[in-house]
Amino acid sequence: MNSVSQSLPPSVNFHLWKPCNYHCKFCFAVFDDDPLLKQVRGGLNVRQCRAVLDALKMAGAQKINFVGGEPTICPHLPEVLRHTREIGCVTSIVTNGSRLARVLFAAPQCVDWVGLSVDSADEHTQAALGRGRGDHVQRSLDLFDLLHRSGIRTKLNTVVTALNWQEDMSAFVLRARPERWKMFQVLPIEGQNDGKVEPLIITAEMFQAFVARHDFLAKHGITVAAETNEDMTESYAMIDPLGRFFSNAGGRLRYSQPILEVGVADAFRQVSFEVGRFEARGGLYEWGNASVPLTISPRS
Repeated sequence: MNSVSQSLPPSVNFHLWKPCNYHCKFCFAVFDDDPLLKQVRGGLNVRQCRAVLDALKMAGAQKINFVGGEPTICPHLPEVLRHTREIGCVTSIVTNGSRLARVLFAAPQCVDWVGLSVDSADEHTQAALGRGRGDHVQRSLDLFDLLHRSGIRTKLNTVVTALNWQEDMSAFVLRARPERWKMFQVLPIEGQNDGKVEPLIITAEMFQAFVARHDFLAKHGITVAAETNEDMTESYAMIDPLGRFFSNAGGRLRYSQPILEVGVADAFRQVSFEVGRFEARGGLYEWGNASVPLTISPRS
């Protein structure tokens, strides 16, 4: 095993597209803190995306999570999904769902997982957080139904904030029937959500109260994966819309040189990543369709 595959985790988050059609107040990936990203209106072109994906596969990546911004508004996402499947990686989309159906239609049999982002079962709360315009909850339930019918594995992603930490979302989750429910303590990041996120910040105790309220869902076959601010810090391999690794150490984003210029190994060494935190937060699980065993070694 070479040094590259020893250092890169098997799951990588590719923030494929900078723009988003929603305005979530807690979003930590608006990418306006960097002079180069501030000028970006979209992301890499399809040829560059394929090259980045090829490099990641050669470095040991097994699963690519396409995130944003909002990945489903990227015009070449279907082609990128097809290429990711062709090189033998598991495909995953984390999305607000607004344009998901057209992507699934354009790239049939090319999506293994979809994570739908829903933060509240109450439409008013969801709209107040900036996600949707009053119909997000019901549309998400309709999409969960579509995904189940299509045989696509599902996750529910929820950011826990001051507006929803006291909520009981059990009925919604049992109706949606996700395979995994990822709960995130709202994470403040300098240059991304400061000036908006402060009224939404909660304590660790508030977050744990939300998690404990829903622990019983494990009995219904739903894996609950809860991540505190500490769990999320330096525990993700993340790529920005310009094809650079970035990390969130120290409460702000820091970027590497472009992967297509210096390669995966050198670029990844330029950011902070903690293998122990990746494993502790449940970064490795049975996600299916992987051609390589789910293993990870310490950074070299």
